[in-house]
Amino acid sequence: MAVPLVVGIDGSETSLEAVDWAADEALRHDVPLHLLHAAATDHEVPDLTAVASERARKSAPDVRLSSEVVHEDAASALVGKGRNAFALVVGSRGLGDLSGLLLGSVGLAVAAHADCPVVVVRGGMEHRDSRFGSVALGVEDGEGSGTAVQFAFREAHVRRCRLVAVHAWSVPVGNPGPPGLSGYALQAHRRPPAQVLADALRDPAQRYQDVPVSSETVEGPARRALLQAASGADLLVVGARRRHGYVGLQLGLVNHAVLHHAPCPIVVVPQI
Repeated sequence: MAVPLVVGIDGSETSLEAVDWAADEALRHDVPLHLLHAAATDHEVPDLTAVASERARKSAPDVRLSSEVVHEDAASALVGKGRNAFALVVGSRGLGDLSGLLLGSVGLAVAAHADCPVVVVRGGMEHRDSRFGSVALGVEDGEGSGTAVQFAFREAHVRRCRLVAVHAWSVPVGNPGPPGLSGYALQAHRRPPAQVLADALRDPAQRYQDVPVSSETVEGPARRALLQAASGADLLVVGARRRHGYVGLQLGLVNHAVLHHAPCPIVVVPQI
């Protein structure tokens, strides 16, 4: 039996936008869609799951749909469901979050602790509606991006769109390297940025040969490069390493920045 795509609902408009996005995503991957409402008390809106279910069926009439209400805090409920989920989907802000917040507390907690990919549905209709025909991918040096690269290729494959892979680099402060080298030449002396991308993309590109890929190496802050790539994308994919000796993921400053500011839906993929 296929594991479901799970979307958290709380009655906010952003959670209903997440339902729309998740319904389309479930159809793309041919997986069931499960609506989860975590109610702190028994006095929640009784027809919330019915409203969300109607919204999902309107967006994707053929989706296999189920719903559930549990009485626990939302972050814990979603993280628990994520142990056996294709992915978790949340809106960018919930009913209980302050209007000034860029990302709700539940979304941030789920992104930091889930065992499966977590999608935060952000951006305007043009980004949520897959009008750009592009998936953006952040690639870092090392092992933190491997699972994210596989996820991004699969997304581009099912969406029949192009993949834009971005690797941002900068020269470490206080480590000047050999005399006479600066900028790209200094970084290339260690490991060429283009090689970082080529190594990360090689195997999945062989598997998904139908996916057109463009590679971009950018000198400068990764958050700026990823936000720029996301401005013309339907989805931004980033990876996250697991914290050694602790529960959860190392989201880091870059992932925090894109989770709060990305102009399109963003998915955080745990490194396996």
